[in-house]
Formats: sequence, structure tokens, C-alpha cells
Amino acid sequence: MTTAQTAPPPSMRLRELVFGAACAAALRAAARLGVADALGDSPMTVEDLAAAVKTEPRPLRRLLRALSCYGVFAERQDGTFAHTDMSRLLREDDPQSLRYISLWCTEPWTWDAWPRLDEAVRTGRNVVQNLYGKEFFVYLNEDAPESAEVFNRAMTKSSEQSAREVAALLDLSGSTSVADIAGGQGHVVASLLDKYPSMQGTLLDLPRVVENAVPRLREGGDLAHRARIVPGDVRVAVPVKADVYIIKNILEWDDESTARTLRNVIEAGGPGARVVVIENLVDDTPSMRFSTAMDLLLLLNVGGAKHTTESMVSRLTDAGLVIDDVRPVNPYLHAFDCTVPE
Repeated sequence: MTTAQTAPPPSMRLRELVFGAACAAALRAAARLGVADALGDSPMTVEDLAAAVKTEPRPLRRLLRALSCYGVFAERQDGTFAHTDMSRLLREDDPQSLRYISLWCTEPWTWDAWPRLDEAVRTGRNVVQNLYGKEFFVYLNEDAPESAEVFNRAMTKSSEQSAREVAALLDLSGSTSVADIAGGQGHVVASLLDKYPSMQGTLLDLPRVVENAVPRLREGGDLAHRARIVPGDVRVAVPVKADVYIIKNILEWDDESTARTLRNVIEAGGPGARVVVIENLVDDTPSMRFSTAMDLLLLLNVGGAKHTTESMVSRLTDAGLVIDDVRPVNPYLHAFDCTVPE
């Protein structure tokens, strides 16, 4: 039986870190093979698991043993394997599933981009343009449709999970309308409309994104009579008037795009409008390892960046917003509650 070791000496820890790609690849393999889905509530032998996921037993044991060192699956004394809290998150049917996030962060393009991190650090620019001759999302949609589908599923699942927490955090009882700016498929606005039965909501995002808005917001859906779906690019204009604007996990572009988006929201809302910006931070939070890794990935693919509290505050105040409060939504997200001054 293998167990996760604690506090290895620095030389061993560094060796472990430089083999980090092996752990990421192992997680990707387990997700693609559906190992977590095949493993039920009771421990299983490798032979039975291999038959279920159509692999050879011996290499599957090696994969599971490697992952069990990190607490993903557990190898028991009798040689069977069982679920852990982390391995259950690789199940597609788990309410908090991270299966598609695990796949998204290990898609083929990432293995092309990570070795060029030194180039991105030297230049401050993304490397995808040189790798594929196209901007990242153009490349994704034109040349890597499978990765685009994984991205869409990962973002959908992540939005579903965080939308409930955002709705629980925000008190919009004094407002009659809310707009979700670049809000993807509209999970946040749907959750807020559920919480406030008399509120009107608007979802604004690119045409190809809002085409796939959650059915509840579209014609025939139970929220459609209180929802507007507006196609558009928030960096160009925000043609939506609302009491409250939600901007979640999009201010990660270059500084000019971020400033332009905030300016468009402020112009649309006018004096007194409330603007709630929700972002991952790279401050000293419980999610530091995750958010700093995502920060580097953003540098590689779009030339963007995650924010510290200070840099986020700076961008919001430079745009002309007054920050009334900063609160955690969960260990991974913080909400900056702002007002457009009178």
C-alpha cells in the first residue's frame, strides 16, 4: 500500500515538483479513462477496474499507485483501490465535479505552451500566437474543437457551482434589475432571478456564447419572462441599463481591455449603479497554488493575468468606481462591491 508522505526534505520536494507534469498527466489519464466513474462506493480490484475501463491491469495499477501518493484514490492493504474525497471529484456525476477542469488544464495545447514560459516571462506576451499563428480562442474554435468543447463544459460546470455561492453572498433586495456582463451561459443571473422573484435580469456575452444560454432564460424557459439575452462584446459596448452589474472572472485581459470594459459598464449604469466584480486573486489565500498557476496559464494563452487585491483595487478606482466592500465568495473567489459615484 502506498501513502502520501509529509514534509519531504527540500531535495526530494524539488524532485517531486519537477515531475509535476507526471501528476497532471496521470490525472488527465484517469479522467479520460473514466476510472473514477467506474469505481463505486466499495473498493475494487485492479483487474475488475481494468475490465470496466478497458485497460491492461498492470499499467492501471501503476497509474493508480502514482495518484494515490497525492491522495487521489487510496490503495488498501489487500491491493484494492477505493475512492478518496479528491478522486470522487473526477466523477462526472459528482455535484462538485472537477473532471472537465482537470481535462481543460491538461489539454494538448497546454503541453505545447508550458515549455515556452520563459519566453512569455521575457516578453510579457502570450506564446499561442507564435505557436499556432492565431489568437488563442480563434485557434481553439477553428483548429481544436475537442478542446473548445472541453473548455465549454469546464466553464459551464464551474459557473454552475460558483453561481449558487455568488447568489447566496449578494444582497440585492433593494434592486429591481441585474445584468451579468460577459456572463457566459447565464448561471449567475439565473441563480439571482431564483433568489429574487420580482427581479429582471440581463445576460450579455458574445453571440456564439449566448446561443447556448441556459434553457431557463430562453424562450419557453421558466425565467424567460424576466430575462433578456443580449449578444455583444463588452469591450466594445454595454448596451444594458441595470441597477446592478455583475462582472465575474473576465477582468484578466490586458490592461486596455480591462479599462475599456469597466468604462463601458460605468457609462451604461450611470451614477449610483452598483458594480460587483468577482475574481480569483493571487494574494495569500487558501487558493494561492491554484490561482498563481492559472495566472501563468493566462500569460501563456492570452497574455492576461490574475490580480492581487491591490492591483484589482487599483484598476477599479482608476476606472472611477468607489469600492464599498471586499468579501470572499469562497476560498477561490473574492467579490469587490463597488458603486458608480454620483
